[in-house]
Amino acid sequence: MFFLNLLLLLVGFFALIRGADWFVDGSSSLAKNFKVPGLIIGLTIVALGTSAPELAVSISAAVQGSNEIALSNVVGSNIFNLLCVLGVCAVIHAVPVDKGIIRRDFPLFIGAALLLLLMTSSQTICSGKIFQLGMDDTAGTISRRTGLILLAIFLTYIFYLIYDAKKHPEEEKPEQCLPVWKCLLFIVIGLALIVAGGQAVVYSAKEIAGTLGMSETLIGLTIVAAGTSLPELVTSVVAARKGENGLAIGNVVGSSIFNLLFILGISSAIHPIVINTASVYDMAILMAISIIAYIFSLSRESVRRPEGVVMVFLYLLDVLFAIVR
Repeated sequence: MFFLNLLLLLVGFFALIRGADWFVDGSSSLAKNFKVPGLIIGLTIVALGTSAPELAVSISAAVQGSNEIALSNVVGSNIFNLLCVLGVCAVIHAVPVDKGIIRRDFPLFIGAALLLLLMTSSQTICSGKIFQLGMDDTAGTISRRTGLILLAIFLTYIFYLIYDAKKHPEEEKPEQCLPVWKCLLFIVIGLALIVAGGQAVVYSAKEIAGTLGMSETLIGLTIVAAGTSLPELVTSVVAARKGENGLAIGNVVGSSIFNLLFILGISSAIHPIVINTASVYDMAILMAISIIAYIFSLSRESVRRPEGVVMVFLYLLDVLFAIVR
């Protein structure tokens, strides 16, 4: 049964990634058919497509009541994005950081992560009870109200980006588009694969965790998070190898904001997410990692190779801590 579940997990990851790819292609081309600006497509459809695996897994987990996977998948994916994806890209080539990301996106992400930590577990942390609880003990809850607040922040952010894009338009290059019928076919098949893949990953991850005696938090933070972040990893590494280094950090930070605000917001709005002590530590680690990545970005407005090596090393330490705690 273990190997069947492992096979199902791999098939689920493949379905998620292929489905997200087809969904992005179909949606982007359909939007171009209706003359939607390319930048707006990138800020909305492509962002949704690259984060579709995380979205599918977290919503499936929330509906099934697997709170640990729903939260640890988002937190783990963001840690993977900020340390592993950005770190690997920086090792390949120094990654320049756009001033807009430094002034707007990074501070928003750090602020949202801090807000989430305070709204869900501030009482446990401030009272010192967090140090008396076991890793599997309940330490807080992401309520529906908190989820709606996260969604409101995300929508405000998207509306601002669209307003800014229209205020400072870039010249659009003429591109060939797929026929409308093919766009709709890609969208339908892509969404079907995303939904089916999400269900398969959640089910198989729970079964594997039970077989190996691992917690859902651990498997969500490591295996599921790394698997659902493959689109971001592939996109950013290919961009770095082609010299499109600005795209690498834009993809990482944009996807991280999408994961934290939209995916966690909609998951908790569907079903409140109970947080255990291990997840509180993980959210605190995410906060620290975000600040470190921000500091690295401020240095000469780029993330360089030595800093990339440090980030990859920190990711390995985080995985080791997750395993031994």
